[in-house]
Amino acid sequence: MASFRVIPYGGELVNLLVDAERAKALKALSRDLQNITLSNRQLSDLELLMNGAFSPLRGFMSSADYESVVDRMRLQDGTLWPIPVCLDISETEAGRFEVGQSVALCDGEGFMLAVLHIEDIWRLDKSRECEAVYGTRDIDHPGVDYLLNQTGTHCIGGNIEGLQLPLHFAFKRHRHTPVEIRNLYRKLGWRRIVGFQTRNPLHCAQFEMTLRAMADAKANLLLHPVVRRVKPGDIDTYTRIRCYEEAGRHYPPNMMLLSLLPLAMRMAGPREALLHAIIRKNYGCTHFIVGRDHAGPGLNRDGRSFYDPDGAKELTLSFSAEMGIEIMPFEEMLYAVDQDTYMPANEVPPGDPVRSLSVDEFNQRLRLGKRVPEWFTFPEVIEVLRQAHPPRHQQGFTIFCTGLSGAGKSTIARVLHARLLEMGKRPVTLLDGDVVRRNLSSELGFSKEHRDINVRRIGFVASEITKNRGIAICAPIAPYTTTRRQIRQLIENYGGFVELYVDTPLEVCEGRDRKGMYAKARAGLIKGFTGVDDPYEAPENPEVRIDTTDLTPDEAAQEALLYLERAGFIK
Repeated sequence: MASFRVIPYGGELVNLLVDAERAKALKALSRDLQNITLSNRQLSDLELLMNGAFSPLRGFMSSADYESVVDRMRLQDGTLWPIPVCLDISETEAGRFEVGQSVALCDGEGFMLAVLHIEDIWRLDKSRECEAVYGTRDIDHPGVDYLLNQTGTHCIGGNIEGLQLPLHFAFKRHRHTPVEIRNLYRKLGWRRIVGFQTRNPLHCAQFEMTLRAMADAKANLLLHPVVRRVKPGDIDTYTRIRCYEEAGRHYPPNMMLLSLLPLAMRMAGPREALLHAIIRKNYGCTHFIVGRDHAGPGLNRDGRSFYDPDGAKELTLSFSAEMGIEIMPFEEMLYAVDQDTYMPANEVPPGDPVRSLSVDEFNQRLRLGKRVPEWFTFPEVIEVLRQAHPPRHQQGFTIFCTGLSGAGKSTIARVLHARLLEMGKRPVTLLDGDVVRRNLSSELGFSKEHRDINVRRIGFVASEITKNRGIAICAPIAPYTTTRRQIRQLIENYGGFVELYVDTPLEVCEGRDRKGMYAKARAGLIKGFTGVDDPYEAPENPEVRIDTTDLTPDEAAQEALLYLERAGFIK
């Protein structure tokens, strides 16, 4: 068997931030450098590279390290590392960079944070990475969806020289680098620290789990939540942090530290659990809690877990000695009714009644305004969550009408606009496709790419309206499933999304063609016309489906209003 060297993760940390003199020299060079504007995920990875949380990495991976990590969860030199950390770029960008070149890495406002010295450029094999890292190509998995639909075609790798960490303006008191958190331990006299990873508010089950871990390890607690939103339906960052602050008051004084981790989770199950343990070792933890289905994305559309619920525990335990951190595996925590407390499933007395509520079920109850059982969480946490997530009839929502040209989308949207304004409960905005084109997208043509950009702009505006608890009514053709799904995911972060599919047959739509567009497309005068020479990908599970062939506009709109009433959006 091959032997692998053990890296002392708890020892010296990588520090990629340069001194003042070198920073000045790099800034002087910046005007001659090409730059890359980083996405939110890339900014997260860069921050953890620069602050040492990703030690021993010294930059974004080369193809050799990437291949080795994908194949055997190790860097080329044998160091344990389970997840690729790569800088993806588009094919166009790949064509303008070359090995040996240096590029500036910038945030969304163009501020240079670091310089990458390119050692490698290569094309990603996304299918292979899906199978090896995530174990699936199912796009219901958020990590797979991101990789296949949002990641660039190529990657560039190389060492990094950091000038400044990304700026954070909120909750600064809870943000620490690994060096800063280790210094805090020394100041507090802590020698044994158990780390706890979460992406959700801390409820009673997790609170009891951490108390048990602290007692078993005779350790203090680093409550170390991931602050970036991970998947659609997750509670927003600011609300979650306020929940951590409220729940944190229930711990004994001076036994818990709350620190926010800017990690972009991949939800890769057992592999990601290994990464979490390595990161906590770098943050000075001596112990790390791994629970059931750790870092898993939940259930697929067939109701099955993407990963073996015990897989993360088994994998992290097998590498515990090599990582140099003690893994504390926990069974599912259940509320034992007769005991009036949470306890691991294997400790509940036989025959005792138990209760449980998954995170996804809880979030669903919250969005629907349903009652949350008292045993599930703390009253202070519920109060914070209710402020951010009021009952449905007070939330913002978007009605997204989609269908072929001539199906009746715009007419239904205008009727709904008038009826909802008549109710007078919330501001209502109509975002018709043609109107948006005149006012927001006048520079766009009618290519497939430009039509998609126009739809995405409509979705962004609708998300802002929904975020501010208004009602947005959209009526684009929106022919592509992936775009509609991404718009849904964006809007459901802030409120409700109602997909209204106007499922009127093509021949009926052509018969209503007042502008003669179908006729021109049939004659070849218009290219890429939806329904003629460009496909319309019909929604599979819209909230409302309407065929307007034999319906008046009022009758069609009435079906949508009845759904809104049943779903609790209007009352």
